[in-house]
Amino acid sequence: MTANDTNEIPFGNIRVDKNGVWYFHDAEMFRKDIVNLFYENLRRDESGRYIIELGNDRCYIEVEDSPYVVKAVYTFNSKESEEEVIYLLLNNEDLDQLDPATVRIGADNVMYCSVKDNCFTARFSRASYYQLADFIRHDEDTDSYYIFINNEKYYINNKPSTHR
Repeated sequence: MTANDTNEIPFGNIRVDKNGVWYFHDAEMFRKDIVNLFYENLRRDESGRYIIELGNDRCYIEVEDSPYVVKAVYTFNSKESEEEVIYLLLNNEDLDQLDPATVRIGADNVMYCSVKDNCFTARFSRASYYQLADFIRHDEDTDSYYIFINNEKYYINNKPSTHR
């Protein structure tokens, strides 16, 4: 990455594959501390492209699908309301509370949701999808699916989205 004018942001030769694995010049980035630093400084520009911003340095990165992948789903009881809360373990090891209203189905029936205060999209891994499936029910009247938690229904949007 190099310091530059905001109008001339370079491509950083960094890419994230659909499984959330980071690469630099096609070599897997195995140092978690560096990858986590990039996650901490990951942004999106006004057109939705991904940028890493470190101080005055900025570069675009290529993201195949979504930079975040849900590795596991956990449920806890909230101390304040005693309601059940779903947390997602993301591929950068962060725990993020699921907003069930943001769950949607994308192309090839891949499930996604919003994470990080609705700033990013996360792709569910197959294992995490099966964990979330414990909360998914079918509404026969409308032939649609919803997440059922705390006696509330959150219908799953099944329209493929281009927002990542």
